Amino acid sequence: MSGTAHELSVTCLIDAPREICWKVWTDLKDEWFCPKPWRAEVIEEDMRPGGRSAVQMFGPDGEETGPMEGIFLEVVPGARIVTTDAYAAGWIPQSPFMTAIWDFAAEGDGTRFTATARHWDAEAKARHEEMGFHPGWDEMMAQFKALCETSAASA
Repeated sequence: MSGTAHELSVTCLIDAPREICWKVWTDLKDEWFCPKPWRAEVIEEDMRPGGRSAVQMFGPDGEETGPMEGIFLEVVPGARIVTTDAYAAGWIPQSPFMTAIWDFAAEGDGTRFTATARHWDAEAKARHEEMGFHPGWDEMMAQFKALCETSAASA
């Protein structure tokens, strides 16, 4: 499934249908998007090609990152979301770091969820790994999976 040599990815099988996973991604991002005790705050999610994606992260000791500014490139309801930080809303170029691809695929009675970060070059990929891609995105994935499965159980 790799589309580039500069790709990092995490995946898991979630015991919940795609429609629940999609709803958790779109409506509950504040609850799973960054590893706890950090928290994410959605500033705007205009889920259409060219629409703004902006998320701010806050650490337990008052740290702040972002906002992470970008746009949506592709939105296929229930199946795929693609964002990039290469542009700000209004197609304003900015220094790119990555394109994120979020795939939701039916697998048995559940959903195969895959989160992929594609970087412009080896240097950006290495920088993301050094920032803690795997510990961070692995934890994000575990939080997303747990929230989806809890939502499915209470549905």
